[in-house]
Amino acid sequence: MPKHDRRPSVSDELHNMLREQQRLRREVQRLTREQHDWMEKNPQGDEGGNGHGNGHDNGSGNDRKRNREKGSSKRGDANQSAGSSEQTTDDREEKEGGEQKQEEHKPPLRQRAGTWVREHPAGFVLLIVGTLVLIVAAVLLWNYLSSYVSTDDAEVEGHLNAIGSRITGMVTGVYTENSRNVKQGDVLVDLDPSDYKTALAQAEAKLAQAESALQAQSPNVPITQTTQATNVATANLDVANAAAAVDAARQNYASAQAELRQAEANAQNAATEEARYRRLADKQEVSREVYDQRVTAAQAQEAVVAARKATADAAQKVVAQRQAVLDQARVRARETAANQPRQVASQRATVASRQADVTAAKAQVEQAKLNLSYCKITAPVSGVVGDKTVEVGQQVAPGQELLAITPLDDFWVTANFKETQTTNMHAGQSVTIHVDALDRDFKGWVVNLPGGTGAIFSLLPPENATGNFVKVVQRMPVRIRFRPNQQEMDRLRPGMSVEPKVWIQ
Repeated sequence: MPKHDRRPSVSDELHNMLREQQRLRREVQRLTREQHDWMEKNPQGDEGGNGHGNGHDNGSGNDRKRNREKGSSKRGDANQSAGSSEQTTDDREEKEGGEQKQEEHKPPLRQRAGTWVREHPAGFVLLIVGTLVLIVAAVLLWNYLSSYVSTDDAEVEGHLNAIGSRITGMVTGVYTENSRNVKQGDVLVDLDPSDYKTALAQAEAKLAQAESALQAQSPNVPITQTTQATNVATANLDVANAAAAVDAARQNYASAQAELRQAEANAQNAATEEARYRRLADKQEVSREVYDQRVTAAQAQEAVVAARKATADAAQKVVAQRQAVLDQARVRARETAANQPRQVASQRATVASRQADVTAAKAQVEQAKLNLSYCKITAPVSGVVGDKTVEVGQQVAPGQELLAITPLDDFWVTANFKETQTTNMHAGQSVTIHVDALDRDFKGWVVNLPGGTGAIFSLLPPENATGNFVKVVQRMPVRIRFRPNQQEMDRLRPGMSVEPKVWIQ
């Protein structure tokens, strides 16, 4: 695996500074021990009480004396150690007495510090440098600790795709187990397809029946259109014939009235002739025979008037009859014309009903095919199988959960930060995610802040209006996403404990 250059982080720099600080501290301790040894070898004192010149010379003399005695004792022969034990005891007592005298005549602290600085300039510089290093390290440590917020109340989360049955059936095959990797489209469970094959055959038979009914009904529409058009034309012809008959009857009635008027005129003339001949007959100016003829002629004309009047009345009734026939023909024509589109629409509606039956039958066929396909339960996504409860021979129901699949390409972290930690937190900030199970860090970023605290969305949220409110720091579930293309991302699993650090500065 290729190695990538990695710039030192703030943590590495801080560790280097701490190691340098410890090294300087050890150096200061070493110099302090050397100074202490030197002061033991060169005690300073002020016999006159002022801690200057003479005391320093006397102390130096005593120190040189003790050094000569110590050197002579070191150069002694080991074989004479037993014989010189008394002398060594005297030297130790003399040294203790000198140290006690030195303590009684120590100069002030400021004077001793100044003397030490003059005699050990390198140690003084190292002490100053060490102090500055400690201050800088403390400032850097403070800045580092205040540059992030972290929590251990966090875990990895992901999608848990529950796989269930969409139909009722008996399990005839199970082809997976828990913790097994599956790919999208893999067959997981088989159900008995016998009932659904029969249902598909029934649906196909109903579809064929509906299509036959549609084919039988479809020609009725043009037939009905032709028939209704013929009926309309016939009704219009009947109206025309009835109108012609009414005209003829009216002409006959007019002719009968004319003949009646003519007969009435002839009758009036005959009556006038009869009256005139009656007067002449009474005067015996004409014969009785001629008068009788005129009487007969007048009576004949009166009979003709009566006949003509009866003929005119009959002609008037024929006109009324022909008018009724015309009105009836007109009503029938209007009815036929109005019913023509209705009859066609009715036939078209019947055809549409047959087409709807065909569509419903096709839908039943498609549903039967779907139910048959549901007998094979496949994986909708790729991932790892878990929570498998299905076994061969089990009777399953629609909606019953059989197993779950966890995709391995979409994980995130839900970190429950304290509400006081989210003051400077916002979406887009970088996050270092330490996964306990893998003992390594991943990079991520803050997706968004929640719409409320975790307690608000709980099953029984707290009710603070009852008067017994106790202030408790709430937790805010912050969603964090992993940055893509990181090593060992495929080892992450939902539920793993993590410790995220959100870099707020």
